[in-house]
Amino acid sequence: MAPSTRSLVMQETDEEDWFAEDDAPPTAVAPATEFDHIERLLRPLTRGDPAALDLLDDAAVLPSRPGYDLVITKDAMVAGVHFLPDEALDVVARKLLRTNLSDLAAKAAEPYGYFLAVGWPSGADVASRETFARGLAEDGAAFDISLLGGDTVTTSGPLVVSATLLGWAPQGGAILRRGAKPGDRLMVSGTIGDGWLGLLAQWGEVMDADGAMLRRYRQPEPRVTLRDAMRIHAKAAADVSDGLLADSSHIAKASGCRVRVDLERLPLSPGAQAWLDQQPEQVEGRISLASGGDDYEIVCAVDPNEAWNFRVAAAAAGVKVSEIGEFVEGEGVSAYYRGRDVTPSRLGWLHG
Repeated sequence: MAPSTRSLVMQETDEEDWFAEDDAPPTAVAPATEFDHIERLLRPLTRGDPAALDLLDDAAVLPSRPGYDLVITKDAMVAGVHFLPDEALDVVARKLLRTNLSDLAAKAAEPYGYFLAVGWPSGADVASRETFARGLAEDGAAFDISLLGGDTVTTSGPLVVSATLLGWAPQGGAILRRGAKPGDRLMVSGTIGDGWLGLLAQWGEVMDADGAMLRRYRQPEPRVTLRDAMRIHAKAAADVSDGLLADSSHIAKASGCRVRVDLERLPLSPGAQAWLDQQPEQVEGRISLASGGDDYEIVCAVDPNEAWNFRVAAAAAGVKVSEIGEFVEGEGVSAYYRGRDVTPSRLGWLHG
């Protein structure tokens, strides 16, 4: 995240520029509630991390970690685009952190902390801020990450939230998208399609009797526990955010080879399987599940001699991984079903 030109202290004004208390010119008067907002809602999110400097300074001071690289990722979400305008704000906060944590998981990085930016609509009340902060606190504790700094502003538009997460990977050991070779196996964690079906359930377009698919969409589970297994066995990886087919193709492109996905071997949850059983065309149904996105699983390339060991190591970390294809000579992505080549009608989400 590009820091503000003035500060990384969490503050907000109705003006375009904002200042730390000790930087404010004599004519600038901070809103009466602003420092209370920082102290009461945001400072607890630092969880006492000394790097955050209690959110009293214009920047965070990060420690070095000998033998490790600092891995940085950033995501932004806009109301009405990435979540419904009436979504609970604690859910929004948690999903913001979890989507970024998924990016760190794909790099086999150990999460450390985050910077936050929020553009609050001008009518946002204190209760909204409290709810948002509560979600951050819950997942900050769950994933052992601390707020290190950031910025808040007021906007005439919709709510905009952005987080920049930091993590540590052994020096030179972050798992990149490039690294797959022809002959490597394509493997994926968890199940595929639940996030997309959860979005449809939120729109009322599919049945979700127990709410499992909606939970997967609203609160994805970043595969941070796969870190050690991936460091040993994965050669290239990505998280499944745009869609399994699309994200597999990203690995193939970065690695200079082609990936073939076996649609028959997609790992499906009971809910996704029940939905698929109702579809008139199995292949198209499977393509929909493999291109829907929002699963936040890890898809990776593994040497065929390491595939079994990766399964065992992943299971020890509480995650099931499945072999769903292979990398071959060529470029792009292709799919097949029961031995028959299939041309996917779509791969996943495209970013504008």
